[in-house]
Amino acid sequence: MQTLLYDGSFKQFLCAVFDVYEYKFSDVDICTEERFQGDMFGSIHRVHETEEKSRRVWTGLQKRLMKESLDKIYRSFLSELPGMERTLLDYIRYAFTSDRSMEADYSHPAVIDVTQTAKKVWREKHRMEAFVRFQKTSDGLFFSIIEPDYNVLPIIAPHFERRYADQHWLIYDGRRKYGIHYDGETVSEVRLNFSDEGVQAGATLYDEQEEMYQQLWQQYFSSINIASRKNTKLHLQHMPTRYWKHLTEKKPGIDRI
Repeated sequence: MQTLLYDGSFKQFLCAVFDVYEYKFSDVDICTEERFQGDMFGSIHRVHETEEKSRRVWTGLQKRLMKESLDKIYRSFLSELPGMERTLLDYIRYAFTSDRSMEADYSHPAVIDVTQTAKKVWREKHRMEAFVRFQKTSDGLFFSIIEPDYNVLPIIAPHFERRYADQHWLIYDGRRKYGIHYDGETVSEVRLNFSDEGVQAGATLYDEQEEMYQQLWQQYFSSINIASRKNTKLHLQHMPTRYWKHLTEKKPGIDRI
């Protein structure tokens, strides 16, 4: 088997697809450098990114697929699920070889897998847009930590850029150790050298009124919680416990459900 190693970015993944066709690889696997465990019997091909290679692959897909299907490819890539690169390669190969529209051919394993995975990532995107809780720092930056199941920062950025256009904010993915920062004009990716626990422990980072705002939010949450109408099962469906760690209203001291 031929293993193509890339850096984990979407552009370099497209370059890997280009190399599959350029070098006429047949039995291949595409894997990030970080996840690669070694292969005693296979050969290694390291992908080199160029703008031309990624553009040619994406332009070719645009000619064959609707925008919805292009979005599915990108969202599925952001899932970071093991083996997703191979599934996407199968999907792309099918798109390039089919003489008719293949986007609704759910009998094909890659089509159904990409479709289902894209839905899961999109659902996670909406959850994160609802679950982000900003805390104001002493220098006026609104800061939030999240730990989504999938790498959704790239697709939630437009939502927060529109909604909080008059504020400077930073949303940090504690699982993937990077964030998106809005400076009032543009959103950019940032890498930070600290753990989310360390940030939360550093109370001096936050504005002196931040604790009061959090208490007000907790009081509001408690006041609208009608005990007689409590539906724990439904609540957990919409707000699974794995997200509670970074939710202000789920901190100790108040009714958690």
